[in-house]
This record gives sequence, structure tokens and C-alpha cells, in this order.
Amino acid sequence: MKEGKLITSSIELAIELTLLYDRIEKKAYLKNQLARAGTSVGANIHEAKYAHSRADFIAKMQIALKECHETEFWLTVLSQALPEYSLDATRLREKAGSIRRMLISTLNTAKSNSEKE
Repeated sequence: MKEGKLITSSIELAIELTLLYDRIEKKAYLKNQLARAGTSVGANIHEAKYAHSRADFIAKMQIALKECHETEFWLTVLSQALPEYSLDATRLREKAGSIRRMLISTLNTAKSNSEKE
């Protein structure tokens, strides 16, 4: 499983979003939404490690997937609202997209294993 890469990538995303947050001087609402969604991805992945059941694991990973998709949305808004951050937003959106694909793969595997039980 790509668990180590998934956790590492989500931590890196949260750190990079936090650093970007500190550089953005305006659009507080946008910054806050981006920070909340972006840091929630890794928090939910981390929490899923200690899930009580496969269903709990799947639920937490699905929340991480939704938050990851929301992060991509806010990064798109950021790049259009504040074009001076568009290179950062594009790079981070690509990183979030990679995490999203790993989450989808992990969820598909977990759901498939659930059906076999």
C-alpha cells in the first residue's frame, strides 16, 4: 500500500499550504478556506491509520478525499483571484491531485477488500 507516500505527501502539502498562507497578504476568507481544507487532508489520513474498523477507515479516507478535492478548488480560486500566486497554486494543485489519485486507489482497494469479507 502507498500509505507511507500518502501520509508523507499530505504532510508536505499541509506545510507548503501553511507557508503559502503566511505569504498571502489579502483575501482572508480564501486563505482560511484553503488552510482548513488543505490541512484536513493529512489529518484525516493520519486518523484513518487508527480506524476502529474497515468501515471507519473508509469513512475517514473518503473525508480526506473530499477535503483534497476542496483544496484543489480553493487553489484554482486562488490562482484566478490572485494571479501573483498562480505558479504556487498550480504546483500545489498538482500535488493535491496526486494525493487525490492515491486516495481513490486506496479507497478502491479497501472497498474491494470489504466486499470479499
